[in-house]
Amino acid sequence: MTSDRQPNRTMKVRCCVVGGGPAGMMLGYLLGRAGIDVVVLEKHADFFRDFRGDTVHPSTLQVMDELGLIDGFLKLPHQRLQKMDGLFGGTPVRIADLSRLHTKYPFIAFMPQWDFLNFLREAGRRFASLEVMMSTEAVDLIRRGETVAGVRAKTPDGIIDIEADLTIACDGRHSTVRERAGLEVEEIGALMDVLWFRAGRRPDETENVFARVEPGKMMITFDRGDYWQCAYVIAKGQYEAVKAGGLQALLDDVVRMAPILRSGITDVKSFDDIKLLTVAINRLKRWTQPGLLCIGDAAHAMSPVGGVGVNLAVQDAVATANLLADKLQRGCPTEDELDAIRRRREFPVKMTQRMQVIVQNNIISGALQGGDRPLKVPLVVRLVTALPWLQGIPARLLALGVRPEHVHSRAAPGY
Repeated sequence: MTSDRQPNRTMKVRCCVVGGGPAGMMLGYLLGRAGIDVVVLEKHADFFRDFRGDTVHPSTLQVMDELGLIDGFLKLPHQRLQKMDGLFGGTPVRIADLSRLHTKYPFIAFMPQWDFLNFLREAGRRFASLEVMMSTEAVDLIRRGETVAGVRAKTPDGIIDIEADLTIACDGRHSTVRERAGLEVEEIGALMDVLWFRAGRRPDETENVFARVEPGKMMITFDRGDYWQCAYVIAKGQYEAVKAGGLQALLDDVVRMAPILRSGITDVKSFDDIKLLTVAINRLKRWTQPGLLCIGDAAHAMSPVGGVGVNLAVQDAVATANLLADKLQRGCPTEDELDAIRRRREFPVKMTQRMQVIVQNNIISGALQGGDRPLKVPLVVRLVTALPWLQGIPARLLALGVRPEHVHSRAAPGY
């Protein structure tokens, strides 16, 4: 009996990176620059998403500078933020001042993530060893015994088996690769979710207020030039209750908290214009298996507090290239060599998540509980606001993080 089933197409590479987000595209660029035969798989046809983090912090700007990419990068449309001001129960506060940092790029750049990722893809085209495959979704792992030997992927032209000495999962907090590998996730816990939407902005509308906290409510607004990017924070699992209250009630509350949005809020015509970001804080207990490494959100999901997720992912990619690029020239690193990435990056991940949980439990949760009592500004926030020299401390944690990485992986001759 014969079968009409066509055998899967196959390709072989030294390294297969699954996921074209910040970790995956930066790692693909760095390994391609080092002359490693690498393919990056992105399941979508483009990088445009309803929600992707778009805060590029000084740590990432420094990496772009070290790669010689910063001039072209900063020519892309973006906005810059140095001073983070807020209203806490109606009281003005200053959360951080990045101008106090002794760093080359003392600002946060707000840039659509798809622009960032497209920029890396275009910059990487000069590396013959780098291939980015769009519309290619990893659906399973290829194994040889206990060793991961690549991935099976779905493409517009059918299934393809990509055999790789090393597979690196950069496919986000809902990682297919992580799930297929059976790696255990430790949940840290998140008390909130976020409603993400845009409101129109007129040229004459300006405001420096970044965060607004009131009893039972919290909102963040970013000036994005021709629109306001808004994050309305709700208690975990309360989205259906908010929807049941009706769109108009939500929009009225938004305008009451941020009157600057009054004219532009008409852009929000239904709940279809509002995206729910389900917040998670977790991390893998083990980042590796033989032939497999997880980094970025696939290894540790971050809260949106501080907007650090993109930058932690980039730092993971830089550390991975620093520690593995030379070893990949010879084949797959040992599992102990792969685990060096976790040993390098786990401390900054844990410290960052711990700080996010502190903010969540001591500021955000109190705000979301509501009640009739006036909201008091926490002592630490009062001190930071009153003593300008203190504003550089949260600024440094936000801007550079814990143990910032620098590019040490070598470029191949001619690159």
